[in-house]
Amino acid sequence: MGQDQSNEMVFVVSVSYPASTAAASPRAMSIPAGSLRSVASPSRRHFRLVDQQGEPHPVLDDLYDSLDSAWSEAQSWWNEQFGADQAPVGIGIEVSTGSGEWRTLRHPGV
Repeated sequence: MGQDQSNEMVFVVSVSYPASTAAASPRAMSIPAGSLRSVASPSRRHFRLVDQQGEPHPVLDDLYDSLDSAWSEAQSWWNEQFGADQAPVGIGIEVSTGSGEWRTLRHPGV
């Protein structure tokens, strides 16, 4: 998955025309200049794993589509490194926000 994040854009077209042309075919209408504006679409949330300092995890530095897939990856890696008896898991989880920031969902060691 990597760190590549694409910005999705939705274009909204606003057309105004006199009532006399209301019955005109859409193909016959022109779009006034400046009526095309971009609006950020609701972005899909991504999850990432962080180390005990809250930084992107040095080994598990990836983007995940769900909280469950991120946590499953964290637990599997932790168990391979430290054994299933080792608790608590020293990995946290963050979720992307609509503004492009990250919000902590689970602190490391919880």
